[in-house]
Parts: sequence; C-alpha cells; structure tokens
Amino acid sequence: MSNNPEKKGVSAIDFFCIGFGAIVGVGWAVAINGWMTSCGGPIPAAIGYIVALVMMIPIALCYCELVPMLPVAGGGMAFSYRAFNENVSFISGWAAFGAFVSIIPWEAIQITDVLGYLIPDIKSGEPLYQIAGTDVYLVTIIIGSVASLLLFALNMRGLAAAATVQKVLCFILVGAAIIGAVAALIGGDAKNWQPIYDVSDPTIYGAASEGLKEVSHHSMFGGIMAILASAPFFLAGFETIPQGVEDAGGDITNVGKTVVLSVCLACVFYAILLFCFGYGWPWQEFAHMANPSASTMFLNLYPGAVGEVLYWLITLGAIAGLFTTWNGFFMASASLLMGMGRGCLVPKVFAKQNKNGIPVPGLIVCLVLSLIGPFLGAGLIQDITSFSAAAFVLSWTITSYSLIRLRKKEPNLERPYKIPGGIAMGAFSAIVTTVVFVLLFIPNNPVYMGKTASIMFVGWMVIGIILFLASGVQRRRISPEERAAAMFSHAKDA
Repeated sequence: MSNNPEKKGVSAIDFFCIGFGAIVGVGWAVAINGWMTSCGGPIPAAIGYIVALVMMIPIALCYCELVPMLPVAGGGMAFSYRAFNENVSFISGWAAFGAFVSIIPWEAIQITDVLGYLIPDIKSGEPLYQIAGTDVYLVTIIIGSVASLLLFALNMRGLAAAATVQKVLCFILVGAAIIGAVAALIGGDAKNWQPIYDVSDPTIYGAASEGLKEVSHHSMFGGIMAILASAPFFLAGFETIPQGVEDAGGDITNVGKTVVLSVCLACVFYAILLFCFGYGWPWQEFAHMANPSASTMFLNLYPGAVGEVLYWLITLGAIAGLFTTWNGFFMASASLLMGMGRGCLVPKVFAKQNKNGIPVPGLIVCLVLSLIGPFLGAGLIQDITSFSAAAFVLSWTITSYSLIRLRKKEPNLERPYKIPGGIAMGAFSAIVTTVVFVLLFIPNNPVYMGKTASIMFVGWMVIGIILFLASGVQRRRISPEERAAAMFSHAKDA
C-alpha cells in the first residue's frame, strides 16, 4: 500500500466534517436538557462526557490503526471478517447496521418534532393517531418524508457531493453552538448550576425529553456514570468515517486520525456546552423548556430582540446539526450494507453499485427506513437511543478484539499507522467496552438502558441470526476465498 497524496477524492477535512458533524449534530440542542436531568445536573453530565472520552479514545485509536490497514467499506464488520470469521463478522455488522439505521428514523422524528415547536400550526388540528403517548400529525409526516427524499437525492450524487453539504452544515452548527455558549456565559450565573446534583424532583423526568427513562442512581458518581447509557449513541458519528474510506483522497493514514480527532473534540464540545448552558439558566427550569431547549432558553435569558435573534440562530444550528447526523448515517448505512453484501452476509444484491460507484440498493433501504421515522412520533426516541447505544458498543467491542487478533494473526500486514500501546491499548478498549455492554443490561445500575430497549436489542439480534442461518445455503455456494476477495478487493490504494 503506497501513499498518494496527489490523488483526488474526499479529503481528510471532509472526513472530519462527516464524522464530527455526525457526532455533535445528533441532537445537542434538543437532548442537552435530557442529559442534565438523567444525570442529576449539568455538572455530573459534563464530567460524564469527560469520562466517556476516556472510554472512547482507545476505541477510536483501534479504528485509527484498522481503517488505513483495511480501507474498505464495512468498518468493524470487515475488520472482524479478516480477524475471525463470517459468524463474528455478521454479529458485528448486524449490530452496527441496527445502530446506524435506527439513527436515520430518529433524525426524521427529531426534525419534524423541532419544526412542530417552531411552527405550531404543523401540529394543529386532530392527530392521525398516537404512538407511545405522543401524537402524530399528517403535516409532520409530509415534512419528514420530503426531507428524507431530499437526502436520498443528495446521496445519489455520491459521497463527494454529500460531504460538501456536510461541511457547510457542520460550520453552521458549530458556529451556532459557539455563539450560544458565549451568550449563556455572558448572561448567566454560577448559581444556576445549583443544586450540583439532584434527582429528587420527579416532575423533571419526562419533561426534558419524551420517554426519558427513570433514573437508577442516587449519588454524584452515579449521575456521572449515567451518561454512559446514552453516550455511545451521541458519540457514534465517527463510525461514518470508515464507511466512506474507499472514496478517500490523499494520505489514507489521515482518515484514521480524523476518527480520533472527531471523538476527542466531540466529547469536549458536549462538556463545554453542558457547563455553559447550565450556567445560563437554572437547570431544573431548563428541563421543562420546549425543544429545542438550547434555543428556548435565550427567549428567557435575553427578553426582546436579542433573545429572538439568538433563538433563531441556535435553532438554525440545531436543524443543521440534525441534518449532519442524518446525512452522515444515510451515507454510512448504505456503505455498510454494501460491504456486508460483498461478503454474502446479507443478500448479494446489496453489493451492487451503479456506474458512478454509488450503492443504490443500500440507499433505497435507508430511504425506506427514513420514511418510516415520521410515522413513529417522538414517544419512541429514548428507547431507540438506548437500543442504538447497545448495538454500537457491541460492534466496538468486537472491533477492539479484532485489533488484538490481527496483531497476532497477521503481524506483518502493512499498518500505515500503529497505535501507541499496541495490543495493550486494544485490550484496554476491549475490557472497557465489554464491561459497559454488560452493564447496559443489568437493572438497578446507572448505565442500565431499560427493559424496552433491552427487548428491542435482543429481538434485533435474534432476527439477524435467523436471517443469517436461513441464507447459509446460498452463502456456501461461494467459497470463503471468493467472498473474502470480494470484500477486500475494493481496498483503497492509499
């Protein structure tokens, strides 16, 4: 594998915007009050994201080594295929695919929900029906469907076009967040952080975020650790980077490094916003504010024209952010499905690309799932979040073990970048992710994701295993060598 910085393609900066935008755009403006209440305040939530950073850096470093070493669509699925076998690869890929595609309808729901607060007429009149205690309206379904079709059309133009839009949206959301943080610090007061930790007010929960699960902690430490139940979901956007690696231009090593950079900056970004917005307004009142809560706060903090301007600026950033995540995972989901199709882990039709190299069958699946989102309503948001978090952690766990396995199995495989600590770093990542994954399913601990999300996760994996076993006859018609060649023959020549 040789470096070729002259070759045209998606740049490292573009990949950073894809990954960072997909991470922080996932809902900071609409989820931040939910983080505060589920952790017992902005301070434990902010510290929780610093703890999450300690967990995420080793994971990101694993990707930093593996992405340039095996630069093909599929990410962790492809790494585990090379390290172990098709069975482990399918578990990793199916878990990741479940996490990816759950984010797509999640974003469709959030976009229509935010627009419903901005334009109340969208939710006027009689609702069509209710799901999980929330109303679903015809206009929100139409808006979500139109937005889904626009994203589909954008991604049909290829990764480069989608990356350009992603870059613009990323700048908008970061700019809005910086303005909001500064404005909150100017107009706020440190007393708004008080009480530093409190879970005694049951009226907060559910007000901050529809379906917010009941807290299972009664100490500051528990509040800090509680963020780990949802942090994987809100930090998972870096997964969009390895999925697009085949379109990279320049030094392939830089693509892996953008994974680490995007994760580190995202954790710091979240922690700073929690400190600043918690400083801006009493956090227990902030919990009751209508979404997007980060925007609504400024109508109270700065009455008059200044507050109105800030409200619309932050709201623009919130919507841009939701679209960056939606767009990022639209791209990533189709690429992952394409990689699984190459290895015959799913029907081979998903391996097909059009003459421009675009995975059309995968994009169609993403479109269908995105169109489903507006029909579900906001009542399922928390369960989708928790399910996705567990699926991501399982995929990351397998990726961590894959790095260890490949270091031993193929020590001479060219590695454009070797992570500091080597196998020890991979082992640390594997241990941490394994522990977090187990804790997600154990009741009465701060990380527990809840009964409904647990059932969703088990159900998803059982469905996947059944489909995998049912397709075994078709898969065995192609030799393992041919399947491996199909998966890795598209490796990006860096």
